[in-house]
Amino acid sequence: MKLFKKSENVGNLLLDFFHLIGLFIIGATIVWSAAFEYLIIMQKPHASLSDILLLFIYLELGAMTGIFFKTHKLPVVFLLFIAITAITRYLAIDIKSIDKFTIMTLVGSILVLTIAVWVFKKAEE
Repeated sequence: MKLFKKSENVGNLLLDFFHLIGLFIIGATIVWSAAFEYLIIMQKPHASLSDILLLFIYLELGAMTGIFFKTHKLPVVFLLFIAITAITRYLAIDIKSIDKFTIMTLVGSILVLTIAVWVFKKAEE
């Protein structure tokens, strides 16, 4: 029984270590990627709406990683925010070349994701 308890403690320690290293790698990758995109944006005469929405996606990814780092719980609402922002960015960039049915489908997707955010927020109360 003592050996089982020690092996369980070692397993928990290794799991915590894996989470810590993994989160630092994910966080560093987000910062690296966002910084690279920001440098590309800064070379333009001005930022477009799609550039700003892309930066919001990076911000949400960073916030989600930070929350997971502090609480060890994955904030699903942030994934929904990222999905909403990504669809909005897609619409903003390609609206002229998208057919009406696809636009309605994407807008419907945003509506469903927004309702899901509302449901999650209500469930947290």
